[in-house]
This record gives sequence, C-alpha cells and structure tokens, in this order.
Amino acid sequence: MLFITSRIPEQGPTSEAGRWLSFDNQNTDISKWVYFCQCAGQGEYQEITAAPFMAKLKALPAHTQILFLLHGYNNQMERNIFPMAQILQHQFDRLAPNTMLVVPIIWPCDDDGRLGAIDDYWDDQLAATASGLAFSRLLAMFDDWRRAPEQQTTPCKRRMNVLAHSMGNRTLISTFCHWHQHAGLDTMPQWFRHIFMMAADVDNQALEPHQPGRAVLDAAKQVHIYYAADDIAMAASKVVNVRHRTVTRRLGMTGPENLDALPANKVTVTDCDAFNDQFDPHWGHTYFLTDDNGHPSPLIEQMMDKMIKD
Repeated sequence: MLFITSRIPEQGPTSEAGRWLSFDNQNTDISKWVYFCQCAGQGEYQEITAAPFMAKLKALPAHTQILFLLHGYNNQMERNIFPMAQILQHQFDRLAPNTMLVVPIIWPCDDDGRLGAIDDYWDDQLAATASGLAFSRLLAMFDDWRRAPEQQTTPCKRRMNVLAHSMGNRTLISTFCHWHQHAGLDTMPQWFRHIFMMAADVDNQALEPHQPGRAVLDAAKQVHIYYAADDIAMAASKVVNVRHRTVTRRLGMTGPENLDALPANKVTVTDCDAFNDQFDPHWGHTYFLTDDNGHPSPLIEQMMDKMIKD
C-alpha cells in the first residue's frame, strides 16, 4: 500500500529512496517535510520519494482514480489507518475492480494516553492543524512535478479525490488554507474531483465565505458533507472546545450552519442519523466502512457512484 506521512522517521529527516523506515508512535512532532512511502507488510515501510511515487500513480490504468484518505483523531498506522484503507479498497474493488486506489495520508496522532482523553484530543487537534503546513508542501511538490517539462508531453489527467474523516478535516482545511496563502493566488486550483467530508470535526461555519475552509470548495468540483446528530464523538468534541473557550457546533453533527451561504451546485449534504449507529454502535462516528458482520455502509456505494459517474 502506498502512503504519505508527516511523521518523523526514526532513521532521520533526510529523504533517501529505498531506505526502510520505522516510526515512534509516541513522537507526535510534525515533520516540515512529507515522506512518500509504501507498506510492504506489517511494520515494513520503505521510502520511495516524491517523483517515483507520483510516477507510480500516473502509471496506473487510465480509468483508475485516486482516493486520498485523511484519518481522524487517535488513529495509528497498523491499528487503524491501514485496516481502514484496506476495507475501503476491498469494498471499492468489489463494486468495480481496479477503478479506485486508496492512498492514506498520515499525520501524527498521540498514542500515549498519559494525559487523559481530553488532553490527548486537544494535542491531536493541534497536530492536525499544524500538519496542514507540511501537506501544503505536498501540494506544492505535486504542482512542481506536473509543471516539469517532461510531464508536458504526456500530462497526468488522473482523477483525484479526498476522503477526510473526523479531525482529518481539520488537516484538510489547514492544508488548503496554507497552500492558498503561500501560493498568492486568488483561488485554489480545482485539482480534485470530489472531496468527502465525513463526520467532520470542524466548525459548522468553516466553509462559509471568509472562513478558513472556503478554499476546500475551490479545490474540488464537488464537496460532500456527511453528518449525524447522535454522533457521540462530535458531542465530545464540542465539550472539549467549550473547555478551551471555543464554542462552536461541529459540521459532522449538524451539517452546515447556513447551507444558503454555500454554492448549491457544488455542495451536497447527507444526514446519516438513520444508520450511523449500525456501523459504529459505540460512537456513531465511523459509519462509512462496514458493520461487525462485514456488511458495507451505504456510503461506500454512494461515494463510488459519485466518483465514477461524475
């Protein structure tokens, strides 16, 4: 499995194609660089560097799309992120083989539990936002690569999509906000076909004009918002943010505060309250995968349908 990460390798920060990497889950410092890697097996990570990584994606069959997966709070590579990506990959292949490649984008979550759940949550929130700077460099590297003379004769036309879950939406917004500010452009390039904001742990006004998340709407042809009023993780997030004097409703719990403030031809909103507990009985938060019996969430087919047909 291919993946990109802003975790700092134990082997040091200097990139080197072919080196084997390991990561300390207790180290939540964020690298100012990103690492382009592949997972060869459990705990076996090899760095392949940017240009070969992008060349691998370009060399996929012409009809294959990319879905970049941005994970949420307290997610670790082997325990959470890779299994999540594998479930999505399996389900997409079941619907239409070789049509979608899932590529995780990994930011450093806290995994020590020493400070308590609320403090760990706050640490992850800070890390998710700070990771946006590193991943904005990822966009810059992609932009440089696609503009290189050797790419102009056979430009890459592959469709790219993003699925951001929970606190990963904080990273998504921070990434586009940083890139937009530093690129000095009036709007974001529309690089992505679809962006799926799943149970988004961000302010429910985040996509409105003059808000940090507005660049997300510019970056994709379509933005899809999924929320559930009984998402317990969203309720917990609100409590944490109240404690830190940030009183906001969460996009993943209420949907957009004012849908009229968003472009109707670009944004779709789906209330998942009727089925979220079926796929995540404890929290009602991770409702886009499968239930305990392996039955897929209806959102898998819905996302696939949108990516293939539009």
